[in-house]
Amino acid sequence: QVHLVESGGGLVQAGGSLRLSCQASGRTDRIHAMAWYRQAPGKDRELVASQTGGGTPAITDSFKGRFTMSRSSARNTWYLQMNNLRPEDTAVYYCRSIGASGSWGQGTQVTVSS
Repeated sequence: QVHLVESGGGLVQAGGSLRLSCQASGRTDRIHAMAWYRQAPGKDRELVASQTGGGTPAITDSFKGRFTMSRSSARNTWYLQMNNLRPEDTAVYYCRSIGASGSWGQGTQVTVSS
């Protein structure tokens, strides 16, 4: 089993930045890829970014230029750097491991005030 814990969310003003972390534990050797999703109130969960192994992260078009994804393999931690945040970025952000033992984290709340 893979256990994921997100952190780094909080309240930020529009134009500000946050860096979310996703710490993986357990059978991390089974993680083939990692993805960040978000779910805003009343909306479907949407893919924000993903990274397969140590490859170049893929950022969903609507977030390009503001969000980046990175990884510390030594720490089994994935990051989502979010810059120039907007009120519409308010959502719960989740990481999801993809592989033989896929898991979701519990989510971290991001609130952007105008």
